Amino acid sequence: MVKAKKIIGIGGSPRRGNSEWMLTTLGAKLTQLGADVEILLLRKMDIKMCRGCLACEKGGKERQGDCAIKDGMAAIYPKLLAADAIVLATPGYMGMLSGLLKNFLDRTCAVWPRLAGKRLAGLAVAEEDTFQTMDNLKSYGKLLKMRWVGGVKALAKNPTDASRIHGLEKRLKQLAKKIAG
Repeated sequence: MVKAKKIIGIGGSPRRGNSEWMLTTLGAKLTQLGADVEILLLRKMDIKMCRGCLACEKGGKERQGDCAIKDGMAAIYPKLLAADAIVLATPGYMGMLSGLLKNFLDRTCAVWPRLAGKRLAGLAVAEEDTFQTMDNLKSYGKLLKMRWVGGVKALAKNPTDASRIHGLEKRLKQLAKKIAG
């Protein structure tokens, strides 16, 4: 068992499908390792589009998560700040992130300087190829000066396909060890 860590998983799919299965499976593996895991599914939350108003930049690098938009993000900012690690899960749409996850990442502008140094991992799934999806997640982490610990990609189309991919659960377990380690 590892020292308990707080890990937030962010599910960026508009449906209950493969990336969500990967995220919840990874969450279960992390819990087995002694981590405190919370999974947030963006499809179930009220998170509006970033307006680019820059009001969130008040406070500079010590900004507290003050956003002009009053929605579900207000409750998420403290969770991100308290987390030791963040896992981002997304289906690959047109070779990139889902719109739900991209919007969420944009909205983290209100706290992004304070996410530096946190561990970041990614999960990506697509029908034919994930193309740049994982690179999008890595780029986000690099911009925020987070520590990329790894990711798992899978090819699956229908909502339960990933759960039947030979060896995928083992790869998720290996990633869990890196995140919690």
